Amino acid sequence: MNGDYEDPVMVAAYVLFHYGSTSDTLGALPGPVNAVRFPQRCVRELLDSARLPSAARALDLGCAVGGSTFEFSRSCASVLGLDYSRAFIQTAETLRQSGQISIPLTEMADATRPHSACIPEGSHPERIQFQTGDATILPLDLGKFDVILAANLLCRLTNPLHLLERFPDLIPPGGQLLLTTPFSWLEAFTPRKNWILGAPALTEILAKNFILDHEIELPFLIREHARKFQYGIAWGTRWIRK
Repeated sequence: MNGDYEDPVMVAAYVLFHYGSTSDTLGALPGPVNAVRFPQRCVRELLDSARLPSAARALDLGCAVGGSTFEFSRSCASVLGLDYSRAFIQTAETLRQSGQISIPLTEMADATRPHSACIPEGSHPERIQFQTGDATILPLDLGKFDVILAANLLCRLTNPLHLLERFPDLIPPGGQLLLTTPFSWLEAFTPRKNWILGAPALTEILAKNFILDHEIELPFLIREHARKFQYGIAWGTRWIRK
């Protein structure tokens, strides 16, 4: 995949990544079924809902087409989903307003078939706001969030340290920071001098203001066409603000 997050083909792939079932993603082929629905699993497996206040506020950074944002709406009173891609945010907003969307799913080469995606049952679209934005230059008036998720975002930023240094201002003591990353550094996105090379380096940066509370390996699967997939394993962590 070419990394152009405004490309309709990429948008369709991410709609399936966020909302597709195992059969939608793999068809009749064998594959890692535990890697499907990664955005929802980021929230379900990392969020400690018992720590949330009754009117919890969540921020989903790099929300793409909103799968994890809708998942947050089950347990948070308000959720802001933010992404740099206008095409992703427009798609997420269409889903929020209408509850479903139709996409052309690539089968092979330029052959496609129609596919419909729906928001998950039990989610609360009325609690959600989507907007475009740059995670490295977030507005100063965002306020505080009881939980922030940045799923596989760090290695797609020009300077991930800028975001990591902003988190302490956005999360009050006792709040949660949920991070996942496969450490898939590419110079097309991040200059080599800004790469954070592995869990020890990331832990050293965050440990000044956060306590590592939980970690888990989170596999993910992105379908490119009927017989080609991206498979990765992200390091999933929950950090508690000191």
